[in-house]
Amino acid sequence: MSRLGEQRIGFIGAGAMAEALIGGLLASGARADQLCAVDPDPERREFIAARHGVRALSEAAEAVRGSDVLLLAVKPNVVAPALQALSGEPELARPLWISIAAGVSLRALAANLPPEARLIRAMPNTAARVGAAATAICANPHAGPEDVALARELFESVGTCWAAPSEASMDAVTGLSGSGPAYVFVFLEALGDAGVRMGLPPEAAHQLAAQTVLGAARLAIEEGVPPATLKEQVSSPGGTTVAGLERLEAAGLRAAVDAAVEAATRRAHELGGDEP
Repeated sequence: MSRLGEQRIGFIGAGAMAEALIGGLLASGARADQLCAVDPDPERREFIAARHGVRALSEAAEAVRGSDVLLLAVKPNVVAPALQALSGEPELARPLWISIAAGVSLRALAANLPPEARLIRAMPNTAARVGAAATAICANPHAGPEDVALARELFESVGTCWAAPSEASMDAVTGLSGSGPAYVFVFLEALGDAGVRMGLPPEAAHQLAAQTVLGAARLAIEEGVPPATLKEQVSSPGGTTVAGLERLEAAGLRAAVDAAVEAATRRAHELGGDEP
């Protein structure tokens, strides 16, 4: 039975990712009066309240006192100061804490919360805005199976969610799916621009490119076979696809993607203050 509909959920930080999650929760049946969002910017608070009907607060302490689940949705360098500002609050150990700050480890979160705090580290991505996020989560020892199930349900309101077997996987998740949409956008831009160079109208080229990537991803997900198998199915010997694939391989596409994921993973380590 779902527990998500019973929870009061607060967001510390009301930026784009928090807004995407708020929208996903509302679309999946949560009530606006269950949700609140904290932001220091009065204009941002006014926007969030007007657009989504949730309570917009200026003080995080109020969200702590009125929430069963608290999502830390601030930039990595703001996590420690934001938690330290709450150090005098008597109820810090009561809510389930979920952080979506890239690279910030469970150890770093625990350093600024009571020893018994239940913590979950999550890495969603920007596709949460359209209900198609890829998210990974991991928990500290104080968070039980019900807490993990609750976090999973929350993130599944905006896409898919994978429970990582250990925190060791999380920076790689950040490098792959956290930053991954930007890699795809570069490919989309290049694919569309190449179509324009081959004589297609710009609008048609970029629409065809976007739909092609969407369709290919849906095939991979819904048919459940490895991408290599799908690639072989559309690669007739001596045909057009093989000609194009040969040039991609020669240009080092695989190596470039591998290097991008590695660089983003290392940066996630750096942002969290942890060694690779």
